[in-house]
Amino acid sequence: MIVVQNLTRKFGEFIAVDDISFTVEAGEIFAFLGPNGAGKTTTIKILTTLLPPTAGTVRIDGLDPTREPNEVRRRFGIVFQDPSLDQNLSAWENLDLHGALYHVPRKVRRERIRALLDLFGLWERRDELVKQYSGGMMRRLEIARGLLHTPRILFLDEPTLGLDPQSRNQLWTHVRQLNKDEGVTVFLTTHYMDEAERVAGRIAIIDHGRIVALGSAAELKTRTGTGTLEEAFLALTGTEIREETADASDRMRRMARAWRAR
Repeated sequence: MIVVQNLTRKFGEFIAVDDISFTVEAGEIFAFLGPNGAGKTTTIKILTTLLPPTAGTVRIDGLDPTREPNEVRRRFGIVFQDPSLDQNLSAWENLDLHGALYHVPRKVRRERIRALLDLFGLWERRDELVKQYSGGMMRRLEIARGLLHTPRILFLDEPTLGLDPQSRNQLWTHVRQLNKDEGVTVFLTTHYMDEAERVAGRIAIIDHGRIVALGSAAELKTRTGTGTLEEAFLALTGTEIREETADASDRMRRMARAWRAR
């Protein structure tokens, strides 16, 4: 479903993604882990048509995101780190708008909205404004929205950030069920190692723009001689604290603006 070969992305002299290759099979749940600033977000932006690669190739369901961005976008849904719902609309209105933007026929749209809201336990509160929802409810609604146009791939970029353990557990239960029932391929990032170990079949760890390990949680623990995935992650990426920084492309834009203002 996803084929990445020798992918590189540079911003000036800075190499954000450095010659990485990996594949994600159809129907797989694949975790992409790394410290802050390791290249995860840049890679996801390339996979989801938001950035072109400097070198290398990417195929999403056989399509080139650079040459066929619109077709690729129809193939995936995405849940970003930061909430992106319109909080002054209801749950139903948020989904209806998304479906209209993706040209989902009205009758199909209505049926799909009902099914998804029911699946994620939001049907009874479909007419409430999103700003009245809890964090967990918003996340479930965002995933429902990402699935409305029946994508073949679902990108989840730290979807449980800031959620309590109960909401995190419920969200992943829904994701696993969707993966099982509808065969949706899931590509996720998370800083919660227990989530990656529990949910993903395979895990790639990226650091300083390069993939340093790829395999199941058990394989990564065996390779590093550790007892937990978190210990394996630290053995592969080090224990130095990484500062939370802007994405490389954002940093370059800020530098360019500062230079022009001189």
